[in-house]
Amino acid sequence: MNNMKTSPAKTGNRWYNALLPGIITAAVVFGPSKMTITSKMGAGYGTSLLWVVVVAIFFMAVYTGMAARIGRASQMSFLSIVREKWGKTVAMVIGIGIFLVTTSFQAGNAIGAGIAMAELTKTNTTIWVILFTAAAVLLLFLKAFYRILEKVMLSIIILMLLSFVTTCFLSKPSFSEIAAGLRPMIPDGSMPLIIAFTASCFSLVGAIYQSYLVQERARNLNIPNHEIKDKSLTGIVLLGFMSACVMLSASAVLHSRGLQINNAADMGKSLEPLFGGGATMLFLIGLLGASISSLIGNSTVGGTLLSDALGSGNGLERSGVKGYIALVMVIGATIAVIFGKLPLELIVFAQSVTILIVPVIGIAMYLVANNQQIMGKLVNTAFTKIVGGLGLILILYLAAKNIISLF
Repeated sequence: MNNMKTSPAKTGNRWYNALLPGIITAAVVFGPSKMTITSKMGAGYGTSLLWVVVVAIFFMAVYTGMAARIGRASQMSFLSIVREKWGKTVAMVIGIGIFLVTTSFQAGNAIGAGIAMAELTKTNTTIWVILFTAAAVLLLFLKAFYRILEKVMLSIIILMLLSFVTTCFLSKPSFSEIAAGLRPMIPDGSMPLIIAFTASCFSLVGAIYQSYLVQERARNLNIPNHEIKDKSLTGIVLLGFMSACVMLSASAVLHSRGLQINNAADMGKSLEPLFGGGATMLFLIGLLGASISSLIGNSTVGGTLLSDALGSGNGLERSGVKGYIALVMVIGATIAVIFGKLPLELIVFAQSVTILIVPVIGIAMYLVANNQQIMGKLVNTAFTKIVGGLGLILILYLAAKNIISLF
């Protein structure tokens, strides 16, 4: 019997390999739109909507874990499984729907990165939108794209975490108000923000991409899918923690002084009376990090799943897949350049619209993860079936509310 202990280096590598897909998912989901919505929630309603973060993160963790197990259980991609079980039409609806959703958000990501860098350097926003998009496309066509993507996402998530924790610490939120915010309540006029935040944070688009990240990681390491350990929970907890920090900062600084957010600049400039110019720079760095992470990650999700839906494969080494990813980047940048700035209300509206496509994704994911023949030992447990079912009910309820409010 071999009694040799595993070296710390090997143990560290295993944790690194297990954590990365979840961290990438968190970086993809946490973009400028999330910063906008959480800031508006904190500025408008204080800490009273903090419970929404907890609920959304809980269900996001359940479905991200579910997606990771789908990626580990099968050699086939998620949309390939959908195509085999329910036909090409369903796979196409999901793939094209995700492509349209991610493309609509790409403009916001490009503008967020452009505004942050323009404010930091006192230059033109359009120049940075073009430069960041060109750099992202160039990065895409490098041979080691996935490995570079991992390092970029990991660096950005660390930067964002430090920025938001520092901002939250400096704003000194009240612990009694934090505790009060964990009690569910729906203030008058807050439902659109609740729907938008839930749609963006409980992101089944981001969750299902976890299955692709797991399989991509296995391909790059040249090991079977089932040997990739799932630590996606850590990344999703980071997502929730950063969302809570932004909301608490906005609550402590903006809500307490009766300040509202009318444009992107308000999110940073409103902190100047309390922290001076340094706080605005700190916020802009966080906005830049969130925008760049989503600029790269969001387009990768949309392009990869569209390619898979069209039967062109999903491996990031494929030139066809990279072409679809680049298409998302270019369309998003074009919209950003044409319109220059997107009103904050449009960002909230766009996040709400995603709730209309995600029920189809959620139902498909839930049925696949419950299928013993596909999943084997990784099939959903009784607890996950119950909680996953509740998550579907929540998504369907919010979709119904959204349809009523829209039409």
